[in-house]
Amino acid sequence: MTRSDLPKVLVSACLLGQPVRYDGRTSGYPDLLQRWQAEGRVVPLCPEMAGGLPTPRPAAEITGGQGAAVLDGAVQVLTVSGEDVSEQFIAGAQQALELVRRHGIRVAVLKAGSPSCGNRLTYDGTFSGVKVAGEGVTTALLRRAGVQVFSELELELAEQALAAFSV
Repeated sequence: MTRSDLPKVLVSACLLGQPVRYDGRTSGYPDLLQRWQAEGRVVPLCPEMAGGLPTPRPAAEITGGQGAAVLDGAVQVLTVSGEDVSEQFIAGAQQALELVRRHGIRVAVLKAGSPSCGNRLTYDGTFSGVKVAGEGVTTALLRRAGVQVFSELELELAEQALAAFSV
């Protein structure tokens, strides 16, 4: 299998050492992601920046629901000051979906806990630090398209899923 034939994986840009988090920081750069990047497998994206939000930006949380509810127009993503940034979050999720389609991606590794990228937990919308079971806006859209979404806390599972597409 040549380098260009290797299955691609969508990865949150903050996990690749890019300072794109809401607070202008990075979220680390795990060894496995470095290896995948060296192999030419990684397609990086920060959905929030792709949707038009700046860095740094105010913290945002999904109010009264989770990512799928934002996609369905049932709830909003609000900043700590009350600004509705749902449109930017949805636009970023759509950019992620476009990359997935363009590169034939079936596996993503996205930032845990993020209102865009969280795959198991997100903040509850009260800005109190409380997490609830659920997923971010980008994760919800990607899962609707059949993409397996993992966090940086599940890299071994992500590697197994990616290996299944390499045969």
